[in-house]
Amino acid sequence: MSQAQEVLYRYFGYKTFRNNQEDIINEILNKKDVAIIMPTGGGKSLCYQIPAIILEGITIVISPLISLMKDQVDALNSLGIGAAYVNSSLSNVEIQEVYYKLKNNEIKLLYVAPERLESQEFIAEIGSLEVAQVAIDEAHCISQWGHDFRSSYKYISNFITLLNNRPIVTAFTATATKEVREDIIKLLRLKDPKIFISGFDRSNLSIIIEKGVNKKRYLLDYVNKNKDVSGIIYAATRKEVDAVCEMLQENHINATRYHAGLSDEERKINQEDFVYDKENVMVATNAFGMGIDKPNIRYVIHYNMPKNIEGYYQEIGRAGRDGEKSECILLFSPGDVQTQRYIVETGTVNPDRKLNELSKLQTMTDLVYSNDCYRRYILNYFGEELNEDCNNCSNCNSEGELVDKTIDAQKVLSCIYKMQRGYGVGVVVDTLRGSQNKKLLECGLDKLSTYGIMKEYSKDGLKEFINTLISHGVIDYGGEFPVLKLNNRSVAVLKGEEKILFKEIKEVKASFEENGLFDMLKALRREIAATEKIPPYLVFGDNSLKEMSTKYPLIKEDFLDISGVGALKYQKYGKQFLELINTYVEENNIEVKRSFKKEVKKLQEKKKSYVETVDMLRELKSIKKVAQGRELALTTIFSHIEQYISEGNNIDFAVDFDNIFDSEEESRILDVIDEIGYNKLKPIKEKLPNSISYDAIKGVIVKKLIS
Repeated sequence: MSQAQEVLYRYFGYKTFRNNQEDIINEILNKKDVAIIMPTGGGKSLCYQIPAIILEGITIVISPLISLMKDQVDALNSLGIGAAYVNSSLSNVEIQEVYYKLKNNEIKLLYVAPERLESQEFIAEIGSLEVAQVAIDEAHCISQWGHDFRSSYKYISNFITLLNNRPIVTAFTATATKEVREDIIKLLRLKDPKIFISGFDRSNLSIIIEKGVNKKRYLLDYVNKNKDVSGIIYAATRKEVDAVCEMLQENHINATRYHAGLSDEERKINQEDFVYDKENVMVATNAFGMGIDKPNIRYVIHYNMPKNIEGYYQEIGRAGRDGEKSECILLFSPGDVQTQRYIVETGTVNPDRKLNELSKLQTMTDLVYSNDCYRRYILNYFGEELNEDCNNCSNCNSEGELVDKTIDAQKVLSCIYKMQRGYGVGVVVDTLRGSQNKKLLECGLDKLSTYGIMKEYSKDGLKEFINTLISHGVIDYGGEFPVLKLNNRSVAVLKGEEKILFKEIKEVKASFEENGLFDMLKALRREIAATEKIPPYLVFGDNSLKEMSTKYPLIKEDFLDISGVGALKYQKYGKQFLELINTYVEENNIEVKRSFKKEVKKLQEKKKSYVETVDMLRELKSIKKVAQGRELALTTIFSHIEQYISEGNNIDFAVDFDNIFDSEEESRILDVIDEIGYNKLKPIKEKLPNSISYDAIKGVIVKKLIS
């Protein structure tokens, strides 16, 4: 096992790397610059964190958001890895404390915002330290052609030149076109970097685009049917976020909100409530989410269409980071395009960048209207080929059949040709539907032979059809003042050389059903997280809990085989989770198969354990005191006593059952036991009032066995 694999297992609980993580880490450990394009949830952070732990000196992680820093630092510190951040949320005293720890080699990873690199004080403090690596997260922010350009990123390369020795420079991003990748390498001055482009495909994400639905009704239906899982709902404007959040809350759904119009304190509280599973639903603008490591987000819903594919793919990538199946739903209405166009035109000053943003908006619109596999469209946009259908998007799974729309397409193309000059979609629709619009009549468009030849279409229906033709490249459309234009494919369709075949929808259902043990494990995780004041996923991820709930690990060796556990987490949490799982298995009469060696070890450990329990009981007499002294659940203590008696031993001393059941409960339990027997815990429980616990039932059974 390599040093990197040892660190992976010891600190993070995984036995193998994903994708090309190991190759990236080895390249960094060989002191080479790298540029990594890896989709959200692909495990980018491990690629710089593991080298940071191994390399001599500190790693500086440059990140654009305070939320990312806090989450990552909390996670690393909970694993015993020295990490800290310096940003505007800290007081001067707190910042000086971080500098003190840096000088005393107590910190391996330091997270900073790019703006901090301009600070002379920061440069002076870092200047005396050995910096092994500078890792730049969200590296696409350095390019003006990226979807989230931030001018502060331009300071990074100058900062690196001020360090005593040039460190390894590593750049990470989830979404970057070829043009943006070239900018990252050039503007960060990477030295002969190896470029790693991990597959953009997130196969566990189901991509669903709904057009023409009642958004409010759909949203309420979906969230109500999936109210026990975490989800994000993105809206385009602050006003829309407030309205959606209020609607959910009025319908008794645990929802909170996040946008730039809220105070820093309210945003912080709302974000923590969501990350800590206090609120199940986050309604937000695109200001929320970058750097949020919450792995158990089961759905992302876009209430409005985003303005570009990069942002859309990054946002849906926040679902299912644990690898579990998750849904990404876009609720589209034509007005979304105008909203995003307005945001681009009023918020972008640079004319070249504005044109670039409008082009990206059109590409996003084309995705929505595509009649083919949505996943293939997205992957092709990022330069990755997918030749077959994904069978995990709403287009692939649509039950409609292919319909020949060639004649309707020819009518549209003929109308555009006869107009002899460029017009927008609205004018072409009005002409084909025979509108009496004054502007249309003034232009003489009512005189065309194509005037009124598609009256059977509704206005919205014909707009959608034309937009679908645009999406499939049959018509060109774009620019600051977009108009429809014919192209080579248009000519081929008009000549009958190419056919147009389009697919001419499904009940929202609860998608994430778990067994009872999973819910109990989540409750235990929540209790531990509340005690330690950390997000629940830092205890164990949902995928780890799901594996526990299906494999039923009953001893240490089995528990360590669960993905995401590892030695450190077993040491911190293993005992509590094993007790819960053992109790659940026993109460539900579940037969668990395991290897002979592990079965023998389990029996040996159990024997040693129950003897210790009885010895302590002989001394203390009280069941409750023994449970507290051994730090075991009452159910486990009862099981130890049963095991001791089953092997022919007698309990020849008085045992105190106080505060476990009272005389009335004892009487009712004995009546049910006389009726259906001792060995059917669940049926016994079901025959008794809810106020009588399993502990009380087991206690009465054990008392009767002793007597």
